[in-house]
Amino acid sequence: MRKYIFISLGGAFGAVLRYVIRSIPTPCYNGNIPLNTLIINIIGSFILALVLTGANEVFKLEADLKLGITTGFIGAFTTFSTLCKETVSLLSNGAYLSAFSYLTLSAILGITAAYLGVVLESAAANIVNKNKKNIKNTVDAKEE
Repeated sequence: MRKYIFISLGGAFGAVLRYVIRSIPTPCYNGNIPLNTLIINIIGSFILALVLTGANEVFKLEADLKLGITTGFIGAFTTFSTLCKETVSLLSNGAYLSAFSYLTLSAILGITAAYLGVVLESAAANIVNKNKKNIKNTVDAKEE
C-alpha cells in the first residue's frame, strides 16, 4: 500500500509541475517548436536516468521512494502523448520543418540528457566509493 501512496504523491507533484511549466508563455505553435514540452521531456529524461542509475549506489533510495520518483513524478511530469499531439498540430498547420525538428530535437536531446544523467551518477558513485575506500583504509591503518 505504501508504494501506491508514494506513486500517487509523486504523480500529483509531477502533474502540477508540468502544468506550471506548460503555463509559462513561450512560442508554442504557428510553426514554432513547443519549447515547454521539449524542456519538460529533457528534464524528465535526465532525472529518470540519474535516479535509476543511482538508486543503489549514490542515492540509496528505498524501493517505494524510487517508484514514487520514477513511475509517479517522472511518469506524470513527462509527456509523450503531448509531444505526439503537438507534432500532429504542427503537421496539420503545414509546419513540416518544425515538426521534424521538434521530433528530432526531442529524441536527440532526450537521449543526451539521459546519457548525462547516467554519466553524472557514475562519476558520483566513483567518488563515493573512493571516499569509502579511503575511510576504510584510514580506519584500518589506525587499528594496526
